[in-house]
Amino acid sequence: MRNRFDQELSALNNELIEMGALIERAIDDASRALLEKDPALARQAIGQGARVDEKEKQIERRCLRLLLQQQPVAADLRMISTALKMITDMERIGDQAEDISEIALRLIDDGCAGSLEHIPQMAWATVRMVTGAVDAFVARDLDRARAVIACDDIVDDLFNQVRDDIVRLIREDGADGEEAIDLVMVAKYFERIGDHATNIAEWVVFSITGEHGNERVI
Repeated sequence: MRNRFDQELSALNNELIEMGALIERAIDDASRALLEKDPALARQAIGQGARVDEKEKQIERRCLRLLLQQQPVAADLRMISTALKMITDMERIGDQAEDISEIALRLIDDGCAGSLEHIPQMAWATVRMVTGAVDAFVARDLDRARAVIACDDIVDDLFNQVRDDIVRLIREDGADGEEAIDLVMVAKYFERIGDHATNIAEWVVFSITGEHGNERVI
């Protein structure tokens, strides 16, 4: 019975890795579409949304099956509960990558520049956070999870820099107002992706320690 349960947990880990890879690809495609003015990449990122949603449903079904059939306790219960929490944030990350891609398409269609120095830095940082959070769960790596949480401040600082850059462009160069709003929204979506990656990492900490925030849960 335990061997079967361990096999199911291993399959759960693999599906989480696959979902993580999907959202990493979506973020990468979305940011490259924006910076390289590539509508095909933007559409590719948007197309990832359905795959992310389907993977979320598959993982949710596996988790519920494990809870109902195996009735896990202690660390096993925390692990499965964490997976259920993670996929909610991962699905939202996929949604935000789609939102970035839709803005990229609009900017490309309008012939706008659609890029700023700090936006690719935000994209790179958020991909690293998402990858680190999923890897921390699979490896049961508390230090890596906490490192992801610490990175959220970096993404927040980059958002502030993007906002300041856009304000300066408007003042100095009379940059197009609609384009400026779109770029601020792109930066905001990346900031939210960072927040969701932080949430994932915090649940990883819970899965290992039983603590969420400063409270003991299980």
